[in-house]
Amino acid sequence: MKRIGLLSDTHSYWDDRYVKYFKDCDEIWHAGDIGTMDLADKLEAIAPLRAVFGNIDGSDLRHRFSETLRFKCEDVDVLMKHIGGYPGKYDASIRGTMFVRPPKLFVSGHSHVLKVMYDKTLGCLHVNPGAAGQYGFHKVRTLVRFSIDGAEIKDLEVIELSDL
Repeated sequence: MKRIGLLSDTHSYWDDRYVKYFKDCDEIWHAGDIGTMDLADKLEAIAPLRAVFGNIDGSDLRHRFSETLRFKCEDVDVLMKHIGGYPGKYDASIRGTMFVRPPKLFVSGHSHVLKVMYDKTLGCLHVNPGAAGQYGFHKVRTLVRFSIDGAEIKDLEVIELSDL
């Protein structure tokens, strides 16, 4: 079993509570718009980091991370892309992949809107963790934690980061 901490759209903003909420995670996944190498390094100091670059990320982050990441976590096929859309409105850049070889878990960011949706047509869970940073129109900053146990995705929880 693996415990996953998921966030997106930090836009260079570090919050010490990332450590509090992710310290017991086996991996941290960042769905893009990281902002700085320093922030990526700080996350990686908590737990191994898997990430994709987002539209605001510079060349240093684009060299370190890819635009799209596909991997297995336990027995779950995972696909991550910053600008990916959601069930019924997948972005054109990912639509072909989603319909030809759908993953079991699709993670995206970009919208700053927390969404957890199941795509019945593709048999795929979509998770957008919302935005963990301060830049953007969102009113509430959010993180997501969940577990992957074999082929099962479970114990998903949303963490709201209110301003101190």
